[in-house]
Amino acid sequence: MASKIDGNPVSPWTFRPHLPLNTDIHTLAKVDGALCPKGQAGIQTAYDPYRIRKVLKRAGPRGSGKWEEIPFHQAVKEIVEGGKLFAHLGDDRVYPGLKDLWALKDPAVMTRMAQAVRAIWAEKDREKKKALVEKFKEDFKEYLHTLINPDHPDLGPKNNQVVFAWGRLKAGRSDFIRWFFSQSFGTVNLHGHTTVCQGSLYFTGKAMSEQPTFDASGKLSWSGGAKFYWQADLSKARFVVFVGANVFEGNYGPPLRVGWITERASKGELEYAVVDPRAQKAVKGASRWIAPKPGHDAAIAMGVIRLLLEWGKIDAKFLSAANRGAAKAIGESSWTNATWLVKLKDGKPERLLRASDLGLPKPKAKVGDKEVELDAPVVLQEDRPVAFNPNDEAQPVFGELWVNTTLNGIPVKSALQLIKEEAFRHQVRTWAAFAGVEEPDIRFLAEKLAQYGKKAVVDVHRGASQHTNGFYNAFAWFTVNALLGNIDHQGGFVQASTYDITGGKAGGPFPMAKLHPKPLSPFGISLIRHEVKYEDTTLFEGFPAKRPWYPHASDVYQEILPSAAQGYPYPIKILFHYMGSPAYALPGGGEQIRAMLDPDKIPLIVAFDIVVGDTYLFADYIIPDLSYLERWEFQGSHPSIIWKVQPVRQPAIAPIPEEVEVFGQKMPISLESFLLALAEHLGLPGFGEKGFANGMPFTHPDHFYLKLAANLAFGEKADGSDALPEASEEEVEVFRKARRHLPSSVFDEERWRKAIGDEGLFRRTVYLLNRGGRFQEFGKAYAPGDLVANRYGKQVNLFLEKQALSLHPMTGKPYWPLPAYFPPYQDVLGNQLRDPGYGLVLLTHRDILQTKSRTISNYWLLAIKPGNEILISAQDAARLGLRDGQLVRVVSATDPKGEWDLGPFGKKPMVGKVKVVQGLRPGCVTFPLGWGHWTYGASDMVINGQVIKGDPRRATGVHANAAMRLDPYLKDMALTDVVGGSVVFYETRVNLIPV
Repeated sequence: MASKIDGNPVSPWTFRPHLPLNTDIHTLAKVDGALCPKGQAGIQTAYDPYRIRKVLKRAGPRGSGKWEEIPFHQAVKEIVEGGKLFAHLGDDRVYPGLKDLWALKDPAVMTRMAQAVRAIWAEKDREKKKALVEKFKEDFKEYLHTLINPDHPDLGPKNNQVVFAWGRLKAGRSDFIRWFFSQSFGTVNLHGHTTVCQGSLYFTGKAMSEQPTFDASGKLSWSGGAKFYWQADLSKARFVVFVGANVFEGNYGPPLRVGWITERASKGELEYAVVDPRAQKAVKGASRWIAPKPGHDAAIAMGVIRLLLEWGKIDAKFLSAANRGAAKAIGESSWTNATWLVKLKDGKPERLLRASDLGLPKPKAKVGDKEVELDAPVVLQEDRPVAFNPNDEAQPVFGELWVNTTLNGIPVKSALQLIKEEAFRHQVRTWAAFAGVEEPDIRFLAEKLAQYGKKAVVDVHRGASQHTNGFYNAFAWFTVNALLGNIDHQGGFVQASTYDITGGKAGGPFPMAKLHPKPLSPFGISLIRHEVKYEDTTLFEGFPAKRPWYPHASDVYQEILPSAAQGYPYPIKILFHYMGSPAYALPGGGEQIRAMLDPDKIPLIVAFDIVVGDTYLFADYIIPDLSYLERWEFQGSHPSIIWKVQPVRQPAIAPIPEEVEVFGQKMPISLESFLLALAEHLGLPGFGEKGFANGMPFTHPDHFYLKLAANLAFGEKADGSDALPEASEEEVEVFRKARRHLPSSVFDEERWRKAIGDEGLFRRTVYLLNRGGRFQEFGKAYAPGDLVANRYGKQVNLFLEKQALSLHPMTGKPYWPLPAYFPPYQDVLGNQLRDPGYGLVLLTHRDILQTKSRTISNYWLLAIKPGNEILISAQDAARLGLRDGQLVRVVSATDPKGEWDLGPFGKKPMVGKVKVVQGLRPGCVTFPLGWGHWTYGASDMVINGQVIKGDPRRATGVHANAAMRLDPYLKDMALTDVVGGSVVFYETRVNLIPV
């Protein structure tokens, strides 16, 4: 049994400066890294008395709280074969099985179908598009029975009616899941939780990181955008603006970022400001706290941009670099399209200018194996238009920053000129008024940013992104960083960097992309309609669409359940849901619950978790899973870490769930063992005695995860020069003894050795696992020329052509392609919401003692803070006659009763205690997340006819997400940023009613 958890001293998260990876393990054993309170209390998550050990199947209606334990293999059989699974409850429905939905199995046919669908989407003429659909039906007439709807082949095969959704998921497990659901089963529907966290932040990064590419005809398009974002390098920054970033209690802050902030600020090396309606703990050491109206962050950014441009305090040299060669010539690793010329239509930006628009000579470049003339973008040089290759490293191209002219009768402007005009639409005092701040606040930020230049940086997080205008809030602030030229600079705007676990960079020792023996390539419109343009599909019926489409976002968490319940774009049959709680975590969570209640809408729901949670109360089956102390995972990194890293989570304690046998191997019940059992029952390729293409077996989770660990130990160079050392015999013995408490179903040295094969590689993997991962040495994160070693190193887009060339699915207008200020609190049609009679704006915030939904079982944390409160400013409290400790109900226009409707489980009022504070913008109220549960052990459950009593401590406090505003057009989902995908946490108008 684990008794204490400490931080890893070779990890930059928990020790500063972290110790070198080659430090002797006996030394490492005596050094403890720092952890936040949740890390210390994590033991209580693993040993929660409400953990489930056997498969649970509902014994009443969904949400009744009645369950029965059933044998593992019975659950496997029922989910594979379907049938009248709940006939014993008087339910005569025939539930679907996986075997009926694994419809299209031929990889070659699936690939050809996908190509045909892309051709259908590419055709703009509606009649020709219809003709292509008919051609598809003729070409694939022998396989039409495998499709969801042959008249709409772009919906894809019936395989897509199986959905796998998740809450918290990291690499390793995500690779395992994709191996099963994508490559073996062939569904396109794998969706994560990104938009409940800071989706619009991620997808602003994606839009700005799209790279110019050319096809074999020389046509310019965009690809390669990464779902990511940048953050500040706090180890070297001189001035930081934290926008909606709660660094002392969340934001991946403690213990990593807080140490940098407090130490460097105390030495006078770092100054910072906080932009947040709430006076978070970081305000104590801040030079200035600026409390804007929620959602109006972009107005501050646009005011800052105006001042930087007025004063000439932008990095003109950096911004003038138009291609890779120019960046290299001036010692930069990245460049922008600030000088690229934009073609105007009716005075508005339409798209980038091309060489063909002006009849200019086209630069040549190799595309594939042939030389192609590129219809390239254009800049102005000495008043002369020049077409150029943005990826050319040998020929530097610099452009003029300020262009407003006409070329061959075509009105054009540079991207930077358009940004300037956007910023100069209003005076600074007007931008300040939009944001509800003082003009001197904006001037202070601009002065400090100008003073420190590349050592100044804006660090943005979810407080700015989770709004209906979240994409443009993030885009405006990210543009400030680009104007400063601080990208990839020490003390500037940096990205995360991780070591490869897939073997892709080195080509081995286990290249996972090549190891599946019969991989499928899923295609079709996803349930959440992501990364495809509505207007290109066969479902197009004019504007607005029935629901939003997200051509520039993915993992739109709030859409999964409502879309499934509505059956748009098609009905699904089976929903697998892993370690998530959309009912609790999402705004408007009551509608997430409503979507799950009716089996006629979502026929089968299978959940994976360690307890009966607030969402999985409404599942049909709950498969017991392993806690983070019992399982494999590769944790990855975060943009606040400038070091290249790859932490390895590995089994540390004996598993809690019961043991079962799959493929003749013993293993604990878990996500992995259940997927292996489904694969065994279905006969899926990619599993079994020769599950891997190299002939190695895949009959145990270790067979998969140890290959990833071995890849990490081998490194990223094919010649092996990047490999870790081989563990000594002494280290191997320590490794062995450290696992002596684990059952053979988890640790069997012979099985582990065979999973890797090579003895030397096994010893390198032991060396890795003994250190909990791979972490770059402290000093190696810094490179000459004031750059960081682990760089973004690509183009940064300030004009987003990919957005400009696609239509908003609800309005039919092109997406706006520039940083700009748009007012918040709008529906998906762009209508401004008012909600008269509701006078307060509801916010949420993070308390260091709780996560969104998974730490209520940690009694050490509850001993410090048993419950939460609803914070209100002293000014508002006096106006409304409210006092400390008074109970109030939270009500809104879409939840006037102020309660959670839990279906058969009853009602839960949104009632909490008032806490009067000075540090909150008047007109706002806020509550910390993590309290106010209805399950996770908070309420009584019936299992096998026996009442399992709940612990009322877990139900304490208020959770007011159900009050958050539903979209009036959709009615079944919270307000959403249609551009960046974020669900809206910080705009709902509410009242507090004394009770």
